Amino acid sequence: MKKLLLLLTFIPLFISCYSVQRECSDFKTGEFEFHYTVNGEEHVNKFTRTDSLEFEYVEGKVDTNSVKWINDCEFVVRKLNPKSNSDKKAVHIKILKTSEDAYTFEYSLVGDSKNKQKGTAIKIN
Repeated sequence: MKKLLLLLTFIPLFISCYSVQRECSDFKTGEFEFHYTVNGEEHVNKFTRTDSLEFEYVEGKVDTNSVKWINDCEFVVRKLNPKSNSDKKAVHIKILKTSEDAYTFEYSLVGDSKNKQKGTAIKIN
């Protein structure tokens, strides 16, 4: 009985020691890389983020996006000069966990919570 009581006392302690690191403010600004695959081909997306803007460099072109922070770990990105109807849709991004130089996030179009994707961005500067 004493062993069971001791075990029940320490289990919550061990479980509470594990927590996901989320230092989101470390990633509000800076230069980043995002690796992704389309049709089996790997691509690299580089972007620079300030408090309110994001400059995305894709295949030699620069897109400028507005950034609106909802809280320390969530923000919405919207193209400033959309060229199509799909470009007009804002993207909701939620940082799930962070490490020293990267963060894992999930993203989806605003209002489309069923089609979430995940990715990792690496801070390069």
